[in-house]
Amino acid sequence: MTNDARLLVLASTSRYRRELLERLKMPFEAVPPGVDETSLPGEAPRETALRLAEAKARAVARRYANALVIGSDQVADLDGRPVGKPGDRATATKQLTKLSGRTVVFHTGVAVVDAQSGRCQAELVAVSSTFRTLTAAQIERYLDREPAYDCAGAVRSEALGIALFESIRSDDPTALIGLPLIALARLLRAEGFEVLGA
Repeated sequence: MTNDARLLVLASTSRYRRELLERLKMPFEAVPPGVDETSLPGEAPRETALRLAEAKARAVARRYANALVIGSDQVADLDGRPVGKPGDRATATKQLTKLSGRTVVFHTGVAVVDAQSGRCQAELVAVSSTFRTLTAAQIERYLDREPAYDCAGAVRSEALGIALFESIRSDDPTALIGLPLIALARLLRAEGFEVLGA
């Protein structure tokens, strides 16, 4: 099947993921998946990320007859415990204080579901990120300039948040922003959907 025969759909409301997918210069639709993102009891952060990526893709795939649906989810992991989106300044301050000088693994799951066959392919990409030792004043100045309350750990790495890190290690740097494009391109190729054309 050629690229033209199938619609590409992103199961996400995230503007960050939309902006990342736009880098691949392919037409796509973005559709809210409507999936509960709560971790299951005893579930490891990496398992949550992979499960939710597939759940989002499958939820949207049910609405299409012939599409490739992309789902993605990211969970920040500090010593085996998830670090969520702070939602407000007080929580963001506490999170960044706790993350100061520590290494966090951002697990990003990506899944591609063929709506016609129901087949799902998925990958998990880990980004090991070591934070600088941050003073209280630095955290406050960061949040004044980058109130990233909708990002895990209040870290918007594609903007000022990059200054929070001492180092980042990953095979796929776009994974840190929330959609691993190298892994995604590989999954799309496996479905006969070539990003660069045949």
